[in-house]
Amino acid sequence: MPEYCRVERDGPLFVVTIDRPELMNALHPPASYELEKVFDEFCADPDLWLAIITGAGDRAFCAGNDLKYQAEVGVGSGHAPTGFAGLTARFDNPKPVIAAVNGVAMGGGFEIALACDIIVAADSAVFALPEPRVGLAALAGGIHRLPRQIGLKQAMGMLLTGRRVSAEEGRALGFVNEVVPASDTLPAARRWAEQILECAPLSVRASKEAAMRGLDKSSIEEAMTTRYEGLAAMLKSEDFLEGPRSFAEKRKPNWKGR
Repeated sequence: MPEYCRVERDGPLFVVTIDRPELMNALHPPASYELEKVFDEFCADPDLWLAIITGAGDRAFCAGNDLKYQAEVGVGSGHAPTGFAGLTARFDNPKPVIAAVNGVAMGGGFEIALACDIIVAADSAVFALPEPRVGLAALAGGIHRLPRQIGLKQAMGMLLTGRRVSAEEGRALGFVNEVVPASDTLPAARRWAEQILECAPLSVRASKEAAMRGLDKSSIEEAMTTRYEGLAAMLKSEDFLEGPRSFAEKRKPNWKGR
């Protein structure tokens, strides 16, 4: 059983809860390695189609790096190869991940959320990349993801000051999808999950792959003419036929993910 997180399987939905509430769910390398294994399981299991990540308690999603642990152990103890929480450097996951941000998301905690596809935030949530204030930098992807998600000037306003941003401002800036009362954070994330699970899983994965990889292309034409493995798999799948068939028969589709 995991020591630093809790996991729940609900059909094709996988819910991961960072479970260090006494430390505002701050992560040290052992926790990141554990979460790496958890998300390895999620990515490898064909019966799991979507994940939600959240934090235990009502104070924090994740307060970032466990600096006290780092000070005690030293700089040499790094996080998992797939990044902070096993997510921030995981670039080959085609399955969607939703962040249910139930409180503080600072530093690496914010970077976990930025690495997810959708962010649902409690109205009490606070976001920041305060690393420059302690002589560090947001090197778990925040420096690069934030400008791509909200534009350069708005991102620099956060990156260079380390200032704190409320959930509502995060929604206005564009990195938060929905703001809800704190008690509704996980239920709201589940509602988003239910909508995604109504769609064909291979179509969802193909859409994510094409959208993310397409950002690296120099033009819309290049993005559209690039070959994507997920799209090829979708076109060859049983679900590619099931969708039109279920529509014609006026019934809900029976997606199989293959």
